Amino acid sequence: MKYAFVFPGQGSQHIGMGTDLYQNFQAARDVFDEVDNALNQNLFKMMTAGSETELTLTANAQPAIMAVSMATVRVLEKEFGINLKEKLYFVAGHSLGEYSAACTAGVFSLADTAKLLRKRGLAMQQAVAPGIGAMAAVIGLSQEDINGLIDASNTDEFYCVSANDNMDGQIVLSGHVQAIDKAIDLAHEFGAKKAVKLMVSAPFHSPLMKSATPIMEKALHEVCAQDPEIALISNVTAQPSVTKEEIISNLTKQITGSVRWRETMAFLNGEQITDAIEIGPGNVLSNMFKRAYKNIYSTAIHTAQEIEELANNL
Repeated sequence: MKYAFVFPGQGSQHIGMGTDLYQNFQAARDVFDEVDNALNQNLFKMMTAGSETELTLTANAQPAIMAVSMATVRVLEKEFGINLKEKLYFVAGHSLGEYSAACTAGVFSLADTAKLLRKRGLAMQQAVAPGIGAMAAVIGLSQEDINGLIDASNTDEFYCVSANDNMDGQIVLSGHVQAIDKAIDLAHEFGAKKAVKLMVSAPFHSPLMKSATPIMEKALHEVCAQDPEIALISNVTAQPSVTKEEIISNLTKQITGSVRWRETMAFLNGEQITDAIEIGPGNVLSNMFKRAYKNIYSTAIHTAQEIEELANNL
């Protein structure tokens, strides 16, 4: 068996996430406490008893999703005695999930990862004023057709780009709201099955995020980083990063760069990964694997029972 852990990005958050882990495992409680202390905020209370609106704010959602992912990782390591650095061939994460992957691989400490994601979330929220940017999911188009749609939607003043190349026929566009609205209007002419605007607060992974880049570059260079003990697949290259310098560089580029998830899945398939396990809230990534690669077993781990079953298999 060849295992890879994959970590979800923004949009997977929901009120109540992490509750089962907190109630069943001391290692999970320790993670949530450490994240709360690092941020000087009762984030766990917000995750379990707060408002959906408050949790969805980028600055809260990003460290919160990471906390649930890392609680699962720590339970496997500390409660079940699994040495993930020996068991895993690769880790990868979608957007903010790459930080969860880096923490799992030993690049950043848990506290530093929480602080980095808080800075990242705030920088991304503040990069573009509300109403300037938007994102849209386009279903049923090839990359070539997406490029044609982008060309037809862009003007000298307003533009959009491919932000998330998730899988064949599922691409997310990001950019000025005018270009996104035009792309949605034109999508069916290019053969799209569906084109919908996403409920997000900013045009992530587009050049409009460029003011967040120097903020994150500075923050990433200020924390103590180590070379990864598990090969980490970068969003911007869809290839393994094996040094801390390479990871920091790629995480900086990731702010405005496209998430190359389709190519990440293809890479893992090419490496004969047998199991791609989604660690954290939601099942977006595991569902993509199920649709794209029937030969790879993929599931999402949410509950104490699922963790125990995974630990027994590992």
